[in-house]
Amino acid sequence: MTVHQLSRTDARRLAVRAQLLDAHRPAGMLDVVRRLTLVQNDQTAAVAPSADLVLWSRLGDSYSPGQLRDALDEQTLLELHGFVRPPVDLALHTAEMAEWPGRPPLREWQEELREWVAANNGCRLDILARLRADGPLTSRELPDTCVAPWRSSGWTNNRNVTKLLDFLVQRGEVAAAGRRGKDRLWDLAERIYPDEVVPYEEAMRLRNERRLRSLGIARERAPVSPGEPNDVRAAGEPAVVEGVKGRWRVDPELLDQTFTGRTALLSPLDRLVLDRTRIAELFEFDYQLEMYKPAAERRWGYWAMPILHGDRLVGKLDAAADRRAGVLRVHAIHQDTPFTSAITAEVRREIEALAEWLRLTLVGTSPR
Repeated sequence: MTVHQLSRTDARRLAVRAQLLDAHRPAGMLDVVRRLTLVQNDQTAAVAPSADLVLWSRLGDSYSPGQLRDALDEQTLLELHGFVRPPVDLALHTAEMAEWPGRPPLREWQEELREWVAANNGCRLDILARLRADGPLTSRELPDTCVAPWRSSGWTNNRNVTKLLDFLVQRGEVAAAGRRGKDRLWDLAERIYPDEVVPYEEAMRLRNERRLRSLGIARERAPVSPGEPNDVRAAGEPAVVEGVKGRWRVDPELLDQTFTGRTALLSPLDRLVLDRTRIAELFEFDYQLEMYKPAAERRWGYWAMPILHGDRLVGKLDAAADRRAGVLRVHAIHQDTPFTSAITAEVRREIEALAEWLRLTLVGTSPR
């Protein structure tokens, strides 16, 4: 098989185009989620919830947050493991759910999870019966009849229903069914997921192909990441990138396409930048999400938004939405490379567009 020879510029443009961040904007929200395969549904709202920022960065002001909430409530989009996904893709996950907690041989921690769920089978049956009778329901409305409490050194200690629901989702018995206010609703998965069953090996192959199509370029194998892998195994075709060690996999259908870039402000959880190793290798961009660091140790800010210009990540926007005061405060615009006057003007326009979309007054726009 031919090994594709790519420059870093080629690789970056492939990644940007696959993530729908070039100048050709997609048709609408459902099209974005279908082509990206997933959007992380984190509720941190320093500027706006991440999923809303991801959709806005692709669609602009034609997108409003109510569209995503309605789609989840109406189940035209579904949530699994904290990611919004197109319903058709859920059929590619059910075979893996059926093998929970994993394919043999199981690791010790997997055995412990299986034993904990088995010990609390009575509570499992109580939850399923309550959902069958009255669902969708919030976790607070579900019975805690666990006989073996969940032990943890973290915030989940003794949160038996929360953990059991997590495992019932992984087993394919329970599914997210929208929200009531800020509370997630749960229902029987059989009422939500498609009936189609895809065999395990075929499902994993298709998931890898879908993931590569959404990323454009990825490693065959990568470190495990929570929620969704960053690697694609044997999907696509092999490639090498000039100046970067090792081999990559690319979607050949995305190669040799014209590229016209634009400027975009990205959520820190945007799929283009979520694999920090990949953006360091391909974009030569240094980035960490610093919200968990003490304020004095932050270089770029609590929720610093990567700035895309064309096929380069050129800086970070440190901003925060103060909804009580009705303002979007720009604390700093960090330049990884000195901005030209054209880049400065385009970044300022994007910040102004963000403030307008949020219906907030902009305070402070001077780059530094």
